[in-house]
Amino acid sequence: MAKGSSSKSEDGSSAGSATAPYVVLARKYRPQTFDDLIGQEAMVRTLRNAFASGRIAQGYMLTGVRGVGKTTTARILARALNYETEAINRPTIDMPVLGRHCGDIIDSRHPDVIEMDAASHTGIDNMREIIENARYKPILARTKVFIIDEVHMLSKSAFNGLLKTLEEPPEHVKFIFATTEVRKVPVTVLSRCQRFDLRRVDVPELSVHLGSIAAKEGATADRDALAMIARAAGGSVRDGLSILDQAIAMGSGTVSAESVRGMLGVADRGRVFDLLEKLLGGTPAEALKAFGAIHHDGAEPGQLLADLADVVHLVTRFKALGGEAGNEGVPAEDVRRAGSLAGRLSMPLLARTWQMLLKGMEEAGKAPDPLAAAEMALIRIAYVADLPPPDEIMKALGGGQVTRRASGGATPPGEREPRAPLNEASQQVFAAAEPTADESAPAAFEMTDEPPPLEAYGDLIEGLGDEDDAPAAPSRRSLRTFADVVELAGERRDARLRAHLEEYVSLVKFDGAAGSIDLFLLPGAPPEIANDLREKLNRWTERRWVVVLSKAAGEPTLGQQKREREAAELAAMKKHPAVSAIFEAFPDAKVAAVRTTARPSEDEAGTG
Repeated sequence: MAKGSSSKSEDGSSAGSATAPYVVLARKYRPQTFDDLIGQEAMVRTLRNAFASGRIAQGYMLTGVRGVGKTTTARILARALNYETEAINRPTIDMPVLGRHCGDIIDSRHPDVIEMDAASHTGIDNMREIIENARYKPILARTKVFIIDEVHMLSKSAFNGLLKTLEEPPEHVKFIFATTEVRKVPVTVLSRCQRFDLRRVDVPELSVHLGSIAAKEGATADRDALAMIARAAGGSVRDGLSILDQAIAMGSGTVSAESVRGMLGVADRGRVFDLLEKLLGGTPAEALKAFGAIHHDGAEPGQLLADLADVVHLVTRFKALGGEAGNEGVPAEDVRRAGSLAGRLSMPLLARTWQMLLKGMEEAGKAPDPLAAAEMALIRIAYVADLPPPDEIMKALGGGQVTRRASGGATPPGEREPRAPLNEASQQVFAAAEPTADESAPAAFEMTDEPPPLEAYGDLIEGLGDEDDAPAAPSRRSLRTFADVVELAGERRDARLRAHLEEYVSLVKFDGAAGSIDLFLLPGAPPEIANDLREKLNRWTERRWVVVLSKAAGEPTLGQQKREREAAELAAMKKHPAVSAIFEAFPDAKVAAVRTTARPSEDEAGTG
């Protein structure tokens, strides 16, 4: 008989709910056997095989989020270790009927199954009691089982005191630990246990489970309402049953999507999709009106941002996975709306919207007025959605001066031009002037097809080119400059010698025809540079070289010259009209490198 049902009083009259206390659904429908567990098939299969082969460990570590069934699993495992009937007297996970000890273990009153909450028993003295108790054989059952819940709360000394007994316990003792913070458990304890990670229960599976329990309670529940409860539970069966319990009470036995939505403070899924379309359509006025209407109907600002983030995540999954994203219990209408948006939105825009929603949720949680913070987040998203993507901005800015809209700012309300389809960049956000034929420009931007990172609108210039200003490779037998010698070392893959020549050598005199080099070694230079260079040049060029050391410094090192040249080119680049315009648009931008490109010849220009 289920707990909470009516019973007979001593005089035979019916005693209803007045004498039988109500039991919440999370306790009333707590699993009694491994077959009752949902979503933990991998763990059940492993334990079944282990019990069948007699490979029963001395300790088990059960981890997982709250309400996923760790303590319940620990009690079922204690039952399996001590299962005993007239026909069965051995450990087994197949328990078709209640055994001799099952009832007491389920009710947590069996003398040989000791449950302890580590949150209130954290010290070494509590561990001493367990160690002392473990020495004695069971009173009634086959195995003495210690169940320690929230084991990560134990102190360091308590863990250390438990190690020896946990590693070599008496044959009649088993340990079962449960925790939500497995990373806080010392690895010395984890290595002595078999670990089982109880996974979150998927939304479709949890929805079916909640529907069956609602039917047993005589309640009617909509599929959409059950899916909404399952999503709100976050994979926790206990949380789902608690919400279902509240929904049944609220609807007097009828669980509808509308009542659950009002109870949880979430917005209608279709209205959230509509709001997202308005946001990414660049219409902040309409988006704010839709947001206000949803908030007026009971949705919390922070929760509404979370609902938007959930929808953006769903659309992004459709964008990445296609139709496969809809095979996980997503309602048919959500599949249709998400698929439609995925076809019109780009991945960069979706990713940027997701990041801004997360930031908005954080601000709404900290702001004194969550509604105002949420509205500001939506306004930012709406106006950022109206910007062209970074690659379009770069293409518009690469040729010359840049100007904002003629009005000098945003278009006033009511005068906003019609919005193009979602994610199509407005061609009037930036207007590029005619490029100027400045032959004195030292370098040009090298554009690529790959757009910059989404979050780096302020760093659009960074990484546009690679350094490529070294002289052409010299003849191996005709070295006219000291730079040719360094380049030859690079050709011969002698990176060590090349680095030493660039950073530690000051050239005093170089005579390629005579094969003579006069060097000054800077402080910290390896003393064998001169001999090493002479021997390798003799071998590489098949001629005799003389390398001598001078007492006075000569020219700056090649490395220093290179850095000074780069600094000069960078300064000249910043004066270029196109770069100046970019710095006006993005004050925090910076030029990371400059690459000089060859200009087309007059013939090529004429034929272009």
